[in-house]
Amino acid sequence: MKIYFKILLIISLSFILFSCKKTSDDKLIMVTEAGFAPYEYNSGGEIIGVDIDIAREIAKHIGKELVVRDVAFDSLVNELNSGKADFAAAGMSVSEERKKEVDFSIEYTTSKQVIVVRKGYDKIKKLDDLKDKTISVQLGSVADSYVVKEYPKAKLVTQKKFLGAAEDVKTGKSDCIIMDALPAKEMVNANKDLVILDIDVFTDKYAIAVKKGNKEMLDSINEVLINLINEGRIEEFIINHSS
Repeated sequence: MKIYFKILLIISLSFILFSCKKTSDDKLIMVTEAGFAPYEYNSGGEIIGVDIDIAREIAKHIGKELVVRDVAFDSLVNELNSGKADFAAAGMSVSEERKKEVDFSIEYTTSKQVIVVRKGYDKIKKLDDLKDKTISVQLGSVADSYVVKEYPKAKLVTQKKFLGAAEDVKTGKSDCIIMDALPAKEMVNANKDLVILDIDVFTDKYAIAVKKGNKEMLDSINEVLINLINEGRIEEFIINHSS
C-alpha cells in the first residue's frame, strides 16, 4: 500500500511540475518600468514603447508569448536573479557596477544625460554649478550613481518614477533633474514650465539585461538586436514613439 501511495505521489508531482514548466516555457517574461517614454510607457492601459517593440521581436524569434510586467526600476535586477523574469528592458544603461550583477546584450542605442529645470531658473550655467544643488534622479539609475560619485556635496533626491522628479522641480523641492535626453524631451513636452538646459552631462548606452550565465537567452536577444540594428528598425521604433 505504501509503495502504491508513493507511486501515485510521484506521478502527481511529475504532472504538476510538467504543467508548471509548460506554462513557463510558453511565455517570455519581460520586466520594465513603464514611466520612461518613449522606451516604455502606458497608453490606454497598455504598456508600449521602443523596448516593447524590441521585446515582441525577441518573443517572435524564440516562439513564445510575450508577457510584460511593470516593476520598480530598482528591482529589475532582483526580478532577473530570482528567476521571475527572462530579461529586463527599461532603457537600462550599461555600467561596470551592473555588469557585476547581470549579463548585458549588445548595446542597441545611445543616450545623452541632460539637465531639466524650471523655466526661468538660471543658477546652472555649467556642470560645476551642480556641486551645491539639490538634484532629483530616478532611484537606481546611472544618474543616481553619477551624482553620488561626482557631486558628493550636492543634495540627492531619489524618486521611483520621473513623475515624482518632475514634481520636485516644479514645486522647488529640487533645483534640477538629471535624466536621459529622450524621456526628458517627453517630460518637458508634457510640462510647459520645465526646460532642458543646453548642457550635456554624459553619454550612456542602453542594452537588455539577463540573469548572469543565461547564455542561451542572451544569444537569442543579440541575434534579434543585430538584425533590428542592421535593418534600421530600432531608429524607426524610436521615431514612432517620440512626440
